[in-house]
Amino acid sequence: MTSSTTPGGLARFNALEEHAALAALHEVCASTAWARILLARRPYATTDDLHLASDAAMGELTAADLAEAMAGHPPIGRPKPGDPTSSREQRGMAGASAELKEEMLELNLAYQEKFGHVFLICATGRTGEQMRDAVKERIGNSPEQEREIVRSELGKINCIRLAGLVEGDEA
Repeated sequence: MTSSTTPGGLARFNALEEHAALAALHEVCASTAWARILLARRPYATTDDLHLASDAAMGELTAADLAEAMAGHPPIGRPKPGDPTSSREQRGMAGASAELKEEMLELNLAYQEKFGHVFLICATGRTGEQMRDAVKERIGNSPEQEREIVRSELGKINCIRLAGLVEGDEA
């Protein structure tokens, strides 16, 4: 997914004015702290450097920063209307049965009741059944365990979205 050379998309990202780069990063992740950390570490020589900076920034986020990041994600099975990224990432639920969608709604609500935020998983490439099984498994976690799993899942999502930001127009 990453490259050892500087793609044109990365060069364009490095050259963006601060407000434009911040807006682009905010589309990747709703955490202002994460975006500011990445912004402060520009320019990036390679996409590997950008992804490493993203991973490091994820590790620096506080519980409040994670909550801000999660607030930018819709519940699984209910992508944001008109948001192609959200729809693409949750494609595994698009063809799910009505029963599975109803079960996910109930599980999402139970999860949110327990943890106070949406169930967050890197849904790209996962089936509806895999996402259902993951929420069933994770709902038994402690809040501390779940916060670290969310941090990891958010990092995976950010990596995919960053690749789209800087590599998506390279074809």
